[in-house]
Amino acid sequence: MIFAEGRPDWLEEPSRSGLAAQNVIDLLDTQTFFELRNMSYPSTQALVLDRLVQERLIDFDSQRDYTIKRLAALVLAKKLTEFPDVARKAPRVVVYQGPSKIETKLDAPGSKGYAVGFQNLVEFIMAQLPQNEVIKEAIRREHKMVPEIVIRELVANALIHQDFRVSGGSLMIELYSNRIEISNPGAPIVPVARLIDGYQSRNENLADLMRRLGVCEEKGSGIDKVVTAVELYQLPAPDFTTTHGRTVAVVYGLRKFESMGREDRIRACYQHTALKCVMREQMTNHTIRKRFGLGEEKTTIVSQIISATIKERLIKPDVSTGGSRRNARYLPF
Repeated sequence: MIFAEGRPDWLEEPSRSGLAAQNVIDLLDTQTFFELRNMSYPSTQALVLDRLVQERLIDFDSQRDYTIKRLAALVLAKKLTEFPDVARKAPRVVVYQGPSKIETKLDAPGSKGYAVGFQNLVEFIMAQLPQNEVIKEAIRREHKMVPEIVIRELVANALIHQDFRVSGGSLMIELYSNRIEISNPGAPIVPVARLIDGYQSRNENLADLMRRLGVCEEKGSGIDKVVTAVELYQLPAPDFTTTHGRTVAVVYGLRKFESMGREDRIRACYQHTALKCVMREQMTNHTIRKRFGLGEEKTTIVSQIISATIKERLIKPDVSTGGSRRNARYLPF
């Protein structure tokens, strides 16, 4: 990090240089770029390239040659393999037969730039997900393991916040029979326990561009949306961890409350409390019961979960209630 001081950002460095105008058009999906920006496609090639220069995605030098920056390659490439220095940063989807890595059904690396290929990537992942059978109002329905918004937000988050200077690894989306694991190179800047209420972008230029292209919002609401959707579908709480220099988000398939372990319940209690705090609302025994889909007869069990979460020092009583057990509210640590 000391030796890197003063050097250009990794994303701002050249990926391909000495290119003619037509080369740039052939390598980058400029049509989709303008569509995502909700702009009309310019009438001439020169105007297209001028716009990319203005966006600081490409450079034009005195030799009348163009240079494509790594940022442009990663976001707009028609084929990432045409850019050897960023090709390994392509997202990779791996589908396993069961709950372990023993048998692989599918291993598919991404081929397009992050923004121009994002929608296809999300649709591809959703198509591979197993379905849960839900019976509601005597009608049998099939639902994907997790809602699309969870996949969309976690994949976008992993793409944008990865550490590009970490070599030998790429963004991984691993689908198991009972869970999804999305991991990216680099430990998070924000501690995993503060992902719901904290936000800091590792790659500001990438985050800004992806926001303008409609892939993300760049306001730290992605994890909030994930936790909200998980609670709405009453799924086990997602697990955010760091391991071997990677950030990992694990989302589990449908599991009844009785099948959730102690750690699952405590993690759900903490995330629910943090989400309520961000929303300027109160966490109570009632809201936790609603989160788990439990009736009033389960009040005692929920109280035990709250007590266990307090013992883990993840939540604390809200002293403004004056110690009333009936009106007890709780705050994240």
